Amino acid sequence: MLVDTHCHLGDAAFAEDRAEAAARAFAAGVGHLVVVGESRAATGVGLALAADARISTTAGLHPHDARTWTDETAAWLAETLQDPRVVACGEIGLDYHYDHSPRDVQRLVFERQMALAEAAGKPVVIHAREADADVAAVLRTFPAVPAILHSFSSGPALFEAGVALGHYVSFSGMVTFRSWGLDDLVRATPADRLLVETDAPYLAPVPHRGHRNEPAYVRLVAERVATVRGEPAPSLIAQTGRNARRIFGSRLGA
Repeated sequence: MLVDTHCHLGDAAFAEDRAEAAARAFAAGVGHLVVVGESRAATGVGLALAADARISTTAGLHPHDARTWTDETAAWLAETLQDPRVVACGEIGLDYHYDHSPRDVQRLVFERQMALAEAAGKPVVIHAREADADVAAVLRTFPAVPAILHSFSSGPALFEAGVALGHYVSFSGMVTFRSWGLDDLVRATPADRLLVETDAPYLAPVPHRGHRNEPAYVRLVAERVATVRGEPAPSLIAQTGRNARRIFGSRLGA
């Protein structure tokens, strides 16, 4: 099964055609969509979309918005993670590029959400930007929480730390960009820990670069990853589908 493990259908970019974008993905052969709830609002959209069994959602607070975290946010997230439509906590993590929230607050909120995910028995979806060492340190603090290194473009240190902990590495449309330079890490990812995603509406793969990304384009990501790894695309799609079912659970089917 071809799975887009990370798409932002709750984003304003899809305000006019969310259902249609999902339908285009299914028509293109995508078997399941994981809609990312990086805020309460996006999680709400994801939960509504997940009335369709072919769609799941996540729930969490993006590091950009860590400064808004309150005890009430924590209570909301703890409750929401119990919903069977919610297959992961995320996207959470650290972003030291934009620094929209203070770094110490980002780290505290990251750790709080890791603890809530552990209590709920849910994996986490990790955002890491220019914060590799600190992200790796938090992951090591919570070794029992399965993680997905989303839209991976970090350095070898975080890659090696994640693989050593048994985490998953997900690649997006960036693998098709001329500027992409991490094919060695694509090849080094263990087959049973490899995932593909779009991160739609962002990072549209070639030949759609410069336009809004869509979940339907995840096949282009899978095909490029397969080429880099020297594998037939159908085999890689089957493998990444099995991996998605393993990390996200029975919501994605047997």
